[in-house]
Amino acid sequence: MTNHRFASHLSLSALAALLFFAATPALAQKSIPPAKAPVSPFEMAAKKLNDTTYVKVTYNSPRIQDPKTGQKRVIFGKLVPYGEVWRLGANAATELTTTGDIELAGKRLPAGTYALFAIPQADKWTLIVNKDVGQWGAYKYNKDNDVLRVDVPAKKTADTYEAFTIAFDEKGTALNLTWENTQVTVPVSPAKKG
Repeated sequence: MTNHRFASHLSLSALAALLFFAATPALAQKSIPPAKAPVSPFEMAAKKLNDTTYVKVTYNSPRIQDPKTGQKRVIFGKLVPYGEVWRLGANAATELTTTGDIELAGKRLPAGTYALFAIPQADKWTLIVNKDVGQWGAYKYNKDNDVLRVDVPAKKTADTYEAFTIAFDEKGTALNLTWENTQVTVPVSPAKKG
């Protein structure tokens, strides 16, 4: 009888120890906060132009407000100098992928993935399509790898856009680049056959 009670007691002790050790990892877990929101978040603009042509632009979207000081910055002509090649966003160079041949501002661009850059001016921008993808910024930009360049007018907007934004218009006939009080509209269409 004593052995039977001892065996029952041992089983209960073993069970209690098992429960304790099984619960310990749950008690020891710590709460891990989500990653800090990026200063210039990754964004995407995408549009299906027709049955065979899908266009996607990926970029990082900087803000007018300085992430370090919180101060409002002057963007065009200061943070983004006029007359110099710009990565068209922040961090890695902006990239455009198209599954079919398209026309950008009337110039034909074959299907593929490309880096996008721009040379902003007060009244017009030169949009640059370059075959050297995967670049960080425009530090190693090489003009010899340009596939095409198009000049598009820049206009002032009544509204102020805090975030640099690339978006297709509702009809999918243009790609709008907007930041601060500037908007550039780049006509986009499937390439004509032939």
